[in-house]
Amino acid sequence: MFLPIVAFGSLVLRKKCEEITPDYLELDTLLENMWETMYDSSGVGLAAPQINKAIRVFIIDTSPFMEEGEEDDSIKKTFINATILEEEGEEWIFNEGCLSIPDIREDISRKPNITIKYQDENFEWNTDSFDGLTARVIQHEYDHIDGILFTDKISPLRKRMIKGKLENISKGNIQVSYRMKFPR
Repeated sequence: MFLPIVAFGSLVLRKKCEEITPDYLELDTLLENMWETMYDSSGVGLAAPQINKAIRVFIIDTSPFMEEGEEDDSIKKTFINATILEEEGEEWIFNEGCLSIPDIREDISRKPNITIKYQDENFEWNTDSFDGLTARVIQHEYDHIDGILFTDKISPLRKRMIKGKLENISKGNIQVSYRMKFPR
């Protein structure tokens, strides 16, 4: 089932999300719906707050970033109760966007290497290291479960320049190709 994406201005996007346990009701269905929603919205990642759930769950699939012949380098994973243990390297800039903030893209600086501890969909603990675009997608989605948006990482001047666009998004004055839920 395709779920509506929560728009900028919604309170759930600013919450530090709660951990879940293996007895979380209908997690399999939720994850299946998250994958469908992410693909239907042409995203490469989706965090639970973006579908109005204040829980520490996010998914990623980096295959859209891969060139032909590099598909084996893509990562498709579920992250539950994740904690980034380390971010390393010289920060690099990449133009990011977000399904909850459509039609706005900004250059964001992030470190290129991360180590993250998380549970998979079977609640088995993993500690993995990622780099490059995969690390960036994980950092972006991880920020969501901590109540941080990519627009929080831009300069005050850029924030002032996009203020009107952000207000339009929060009021629902935008057109997107996927379902959205706007704050009231």
